[in-house]
Amino acid sequence: MSVPGDVLAALQRAGVRDVRADTTTRAVYSTDASLYRVVPQVVVFPHDADEVAATLAACRSEGVPLTARGAGTSVAGNAIGPGVVLDFSRYMNKVLSVSPDPVAGGAGSAVVQPGVVHAALQKQVTAQGLRFGPDPSSHTRCTIGGMIGNNACGNRALAYGKTSDNVLAMTSLLADGTSLRTASGSSVPSLPLLDDLRGVVGDNLATIRTEFGRFGRQVSGYAAQDLLPENGFDVTRFLVGSEATLAICTEATVRLVKDPAYRVLVALGYPDIAAAGDAAPAVLQFAPTAIEGIDQRVVQTLTERRGPGAVPALPAGAAWLFVEISGDDLDEVLSRAGTAATGSGAIDGLVVSDPATAAALWRVREDGAGLAGRSPRGRPAHAGWEDAAVPPERLGDYLRDFDALLLQHDLTGLPYGHFGDGCLHIRIDFPLDHPGGATGFGDFLDESAALVASYGGSLSGEHGDGRARSGLLPAMYSPSAIALFGAIKRVWDPSGLLNPGVLVDPDAPTDQLRIPAARKPLELLALRYPHDDGDFSQAVHRCTGVGKCRADNAGGVMCPSYLATREEKDSTRGRARALQEMLNGTLVTGGWRAPEVHEALDLCLSCKGCLSDCPTGIDMASYKSEVLHQSYAGRRRPMSHYVLGQLPKWLRMGARMPRVVNALLSAGDKASFTKKLVGVDPRRSLPAVAPQTFRQWAASAGIGTLGSSAAPNQVALFVDSFTDHFAPQVGQAAVRVLRSAGYEPVLSARNGCCGLTWISTGQLDAAKKILGGLVEDFEPAVAQGIPIVGLEPSCTGVVRSDAAELLGTPEAASVAAATRTLAELLTATTGWEPPSLEGTAVVAQPHCHHHAVMGWSPDASLLAAAGASVTRLSGCCGLAGNFGVEKGHYEVSVAVAEQQLLPALRSQEDAVLLADGFSCRTQADDLLSRQGIHLAELLDPDRP
Repeated sequence: MSVPGDVLAALQRAGVRDVRADTTTRAVYSTDASLYRVVPQVVVFPHDADEVAATLAACRSEGVPLTARGAGTSVAGNAIGPGVVLDFSRYMNKVLSVSPDPVAGGAGSAVVQPGVVHAALQKQVTAQGLRFGPDPSSHTRCTIGGMIGNNACGNRALAYGKTSDNVLAMTSLLADGTSLRTASGSSVPSLPLLDDLRGVVGDNLATIRTEFGRFGRQVSGYAAQDLLPENGFDVTRFLVGSEATLAICTEATVRLVKDPAYRVLVALGYPDIAAAGDAAPAVLQFAPTAIEGIDQRVVQTLTERRGPGAVPALPAGAAWLFVEISGDDLDEVLSRAGTAATGSGAIDGLVVSDPATAAALWRVREDGAGLAGRSPRGRPAHAGWEDAAVPPERLGDYLRDFDALLLQHDLTGLPYGHFGDGCLHIRIDFPLDHPGGATGFGDFLDESAALVASYGGSLSGEHGDGRARSGLLPAMYSPSAIALFGAIKRVWDPSGLLNPGVLVDPDAPTDQLRIPAARKPLELLALRYPHDDGDFSQAVHRCTGVGKCRADNAGGVMCPSYLATREEKDSTRGRARALQEMLNGTLVTGGWRAPEVHEALDLCLSCKGCLSDCPTGIDMASYKSEVLHQSYAGRRRPMSHYVLGQLPKWLRMGARMPRVVNALLSAGDKASFTKKLVGVDPRRSLPAVAPQTFRQWAASAGIGTLGSSAAPNQVALFVDSFTDHFAPQVGQAAVRVLRSAGYEPVLSARNGCCGLTWISTGQLDAAKKILGGLVEDFEPAVAQGIPIVGLEPSCTGVVRSDAAELLGTPEAASVAAATRTLAELLTATTGWEPPSLEGTAVVAQPHCHHHAVMGWSPDASLLAAAGASVTRLSGCCGLAGNFGVEKGHYEVSVAVAEQQLLPALRSQEDAVLLADGFSCRTQADDLLSRQGIHLAELLDPDRP
């Protein structure tokens, strides 16, 4: 194999425009959503088919393997490789055309590039009443090319078929550089390769007819049944699911189907998951679009992690079938759904016709892969044996035997899956990080493969074989079938150039595992990682690679920097990969100070969106704080850390002379010099400090302090540094709102600071002292049962979340439990009603920490009760405290704001901007001269 420099030079000579061989890029592309780690030499982002051909030619001339990649959401390890990785998602991501003209088995068609995201295609064709049938749970970010590679399915494949059933034509590049255009149902081109392929098929007719195509979800191996004479020698169907080991798809024509007008969900309860499996085949009589099985352990885990409101009410049972009934006649759909609810052998049934409730239940299923990253015992759970399938009529018995096998190996997981198709999904808590873990993993795989084979099943039902299962294929196929795979590979790719190690001549499933390759840093950690046994390695390996952080259509906040740059290293997953490589220490060798780690973390806004939006619960903001703490220990920090990172200290000093401070921060040479000195971007306007702090106003207004006031119905107001020094009007409005609700606000005796700016810049020793002081100040409130109300969401979030990471004391936990947002307190106040906001249009920008830590539902409920017309934005404002102010971050900060905030404000010029976060209000003011207000100001009884 050529060395990386030779490949890079060859690609550059060939005119490929976006080629990268830096360590950071290689690190973040060293894995996908699988257990495996293979470091590439080079990553290429092709702009068009010509660049794909040039890349293939360079790889051929240099003898370097080529691996195609979509979104990297594959859990089988089929999108990673040791040579060149070809990422189609960055540029070749367009829907080229859509036709509403009927096609065979469909209502229309679309021509797409391989990097187009499934959800983007759906969005584009929905206006014409069409849809692409298969819909994997990763539909918000997976690509059509990746689906073609794996022959992906999803919930509704029961009605619409696998990807291979929905690809009409493909343009592919062969290993020798030939461009091949094939179409299902049409004669194949005259090509020596295809003549040779016919010969291989002719020599193996008996093997193919007896071993292949036995049931719908037999995805493992090559789909040789599609090449049989009686099946029309359908090369297009055959190539779907070949995992880019035979050819590289550069364009595809896909079938579109009519989207039914009505969908109704029927939830059926059963005593256990095996009983649900037994019942699934009988449900087929009701012509469902989907039959999904979910175990109570999935529901219990979701409830524990996200609260009881995360799962709507379900029928009685310990396992459920989610059955979707659809059609164009609502009465007929409801009738069929009602019959299914009572005629499926369930102990209880529920027809869910409300779309919002049905969507909430489907989210339980869609987040299953991420939620399953922790087993019921709280241990890390992994892919590797996660999508086996058996004929549906044998699913119940298979589930019983599989459960016994798990018990025998002392393993657990969260089972769910496409029960109408006989496909089971589960991530299992293999102890890969323990001595002998990889050996035990291999033993379990061998026994599981034998079990599936004994049921006439398939090792993979939709994810493909990849590195996870290719080595297990002999358990499922005869030696003659395995030899057939080799013969097919030699016809298409005689040099083994395309995705080597997959399907043919594979490595063992226990080779190249990512988890055992990690090692822990020796330094003492500043944060406690209570949900990861105090283990930083376990924390960063929470990321299983499902890639929800790449989605721009999933709601929530995550991941604002990726949405701005579209760079993998700027996604939550990319950052986790960089940290995992730091722990591995072979590619990224600099430890905490490794430039690759700091490059990956530089554009992290510390928004904490991943804490709530990532199904695995990654907390990249905390990991970034840890890295900054460790890497700057004992050495000089950037000036911005001393100034912006210790801002509350300087604000308290400046409160004595606000006019002087504002003169230094306002326009002119002094301001320019100040910005340059402290590392602030010169394009930023800095907010003015208030002439009178909130605490000064409170003292003059006679507001008491904790312990000094005997007033009833006290509420301890947490006066953060931003409210105190920049926005005292927010605190004043809060006092009036609280009094109108029957409360008497009191303050802590000392200036309260949570240490937020120290935390975000990794000054964690100081942050512990500051936050510890705040906890001490509020202990009297806890002792007296007085609720604590925070006004600044980021500071409230520190008390509610970071205190456990930094302090972990019972006192910190008690203060956190007593701390509320203003909306949380008011919505729980009996007899209080908000002032009428009828006719008031509101654009609401929830602060990211508010969304991630406390949740914005109470705010939404309060505004709805007040009658406001609310447009809630789901993205980040882009300022993120220090981040958007610091030099080097301005462009990304603005790009993040352009995702949602700025367009919404431009389109609703007369709406009230509701933004509790000081950063959010500052960003809108700085970039659009739009003034925002806090919820307290919106509810202020004195508001004009």
